[in-house]
Amino acid sequence: MKTVRIAINGFGRIGRNAFKILESSKDVDIVAINDLTAPATLAHLLKYDSIFGKFEGTVDTKEQSIFVNGKEYKIYAEKDPSVLPWKELDIDIVLECTGKFRSRDGMMKHIEAGAKKVILSAPASKGEDVDITVVLGVNDDKITKDHILISNASCTTNCLAPVVKVLHDNFGIEYGFMNTIHAYTNDQIILDSPHKDLRRARAAAMSIIPTSTGAAKAIGLVIPELAGKLNGSSMRVPVPDGSVVDFYALLKKDTSVKEINAIMKNYAEGSLKGILEYCEDPIVSSDIIGNPHSSILDAELTNISEKRFVRIVSWYDNEFGYSNRLAEIAIKVGKIE
Repeated sequence: MKTVRIAINGFGRIGRNAFKILESSKDVDIVAINDLTAPATLAHLLKYDSIFGKFEGTVDTKEQSIFVNGKEYKIYAEKDPSVLPWKELDIDIVLECTGKFRSRDGMMKHIEAGAKKVILSAPASKGEDVDITVVLGVNDDKITKDHILISNASCTTNCLAPVVKVLHDNFGIEYGFMNTIHAYTNDQIILDSPHKDLRRARAAAMSIIPTSTGAAKAIGLVIPELAGKLNGSSMRVPVPDGSVVDFYALLKKDTSVKEINAIMKNYAEGSLKGILEYCEDPIVSSDIIGNPHSSILDAELTNISEKRFVRIVSWYDNEFGYSNRLAEIAIKVGKIE
């Protein structure tokens, strides 16, 4: 099987993390990067990271290329993806990590440029803008060779969906509500400044900031029988990484904390190994930074009322965990004949 040739569009937090994960992979070959930032700046941000520390390999730059562990990666700086040389470079998959091309028309610019497939590191603008929205461990078995535009959903949906799957498979879910207590992101600002979301217009590191999220509603895209049955909200908090989902659901069958935790542990050690982690330690958000799992179940916080109304708490590294799934989906899609 030939090595999958990958290009990364957008070398921000997710793009750089995905690069670090895939750079040493034997399954893929990162061929090119497109970002409007100067190569020297990209190289510096790859080498030094305020959250994850210094990159262990070598990073250098020369003209329009960066060199990582001696290998050259050509840097392009095109605002319009349709003019990128993806055909000439024989690109199999573009990882669309800018956050700006979430519509079908936007993603199709990469296809027009000659790429064979696009994997979006975000939810699509609308569910129908992609051929499939995927959460590894939940519905990745539905990916086919005919899927050209693929969304990796959001980091929060990747945390919530495995937990929802376990509950729904074993007890059935009538309805549920999620709140994510989420680290601040680059969509927010350091000091008060205009923003279309007036709460996000406030200084990210100074307040708990309520905002919206589509993560719970997106569960219907990966578990169709739950479409319209889940909703959610978000609180952005003054930490740079490390988030947690607080999920409440009414189940169709009676259960107990002991039974739920036992089932979660079985899935974490079985079919969801590498996706769901089971944890009995009294952890805090900083403890899961750098954890590659999508969802780290906090067993100590599982609770229940009247045998059917349950509370599940699950942590996630909203950058590194998500980037691992993005990398794994790229490898999986590349292997589908």
